[in-house]
Amino acid sequence: MSENRKYPGGFLLLSAVLAVLLAAPFFVKVTTVRGDSMLPTLEDADRLLINKLSYRIGKPERFDIVMFSYHYKPNTYYIKRVIALPGETVRISADGVIYVNGNALVEHYGNAPMQENGLAANEMTLAEDEYFVLGDNRNVSLDSREPDVGNIKERDIVGKASVRLFPFTRFGVIK
Repeated sequence: MSENRKYPGGFLLLSAVLAVLLAAPFFVKVTTVRGDSMLPTLEDADRLLINKLSYRIGKPERFDIVMFSYHYKPNTYYIKRVIALPGETVRISADGVIYVNGNALVEHYGNAPMQENGLAANEMTLAEDEYFVLGDNRNVSLDSREPDVGNIKERDIVGKASVRLFPFTRFGVIK
């Protein structure tokens, strides 16, 4: 029996592993959190797996944590939480209450009362390709309230933060 016939599954396994490694960059991205804008959900230096496929077959949903490109700086990315969806209206009152479509948003992600309402001080309507995002640590977050960031275009969203890879003590699905 020749060597090729003796281990035919080995070639198939090697081919499958090679195909997965070559295709992985199209489906996932590994990134590192920089800064405290997503505390307590995400911490500085957390390593995350970004699911790039999720938004090729679907759309971001409210409260998803997304990674998006920062259009003013090439190769700069932010990770924030989706608060308002395309076509919705959003406003943040002076006392930090978030209103989506005129209703107070019920959520538990913000870790302190919001001190600045920024661009959302007045009601704004999102375009059909825009999302309004906030960091969970809202008083130190550069997010959709700021003119330099503003509403996020759908085309700038890279993917959904799905799994924390490191530190191992906090390994798991991100919510």
